[in-house]
Amino acid sequence: MARERDLFGNFERMRREIDELFGDVFERTGLAARREFSPEVDVYYCGEPPRAVVTADLAGVDTDDVTLEIRGRQLIIEGERRANASEGRVYQQIEIAHGPFRRIVELGADVVADEANATYEDGMLRVEIPLAAGRRGAKQVPIDAREPQNGDR
Repeated sequence: MARERDLFGNFERMRREIDELFGDVFERTGLAARREFSPEVDVYYCGEPPRAVVTADLAGVDTDDVTLEIRGRQLIIEGERRANASEGRVYQQIEIAHGPFRRIVELGADVVADEANATYEDGMLRVEIPLAAGRRGAKQVPIDAREPQNGDR
């Protein structure tokens, strides 16, 4: 087991070194695997009345290229980050991922989709969705204690 871990670690180290040495050359020639763009998100709950807040890093994405949909406890963010025109440019390095994306954010509570709102500022998308009433916190479940019947044991 330890030997396999060492071999895997050595393989990963070699792969990273090769990527550092040749990665940009492969990308410029179109030989590298294409990286997909997937925006990073933060999800938290706050406020009174309580709400879910989802922020997504969409720097360089036009809001006309983004759609939002809420299905049950899922927020679906779809869109595309378009590449800048590259005519007449010779790139030394390309690291900013472009292309279509679809991000499904699992919410930890029931929400009121009809009352959601979204804003976009400085490359950050912020979606606020009120939590459904009566869904806060834990719910106590009463235990019905009954005497066992003769056949229940």
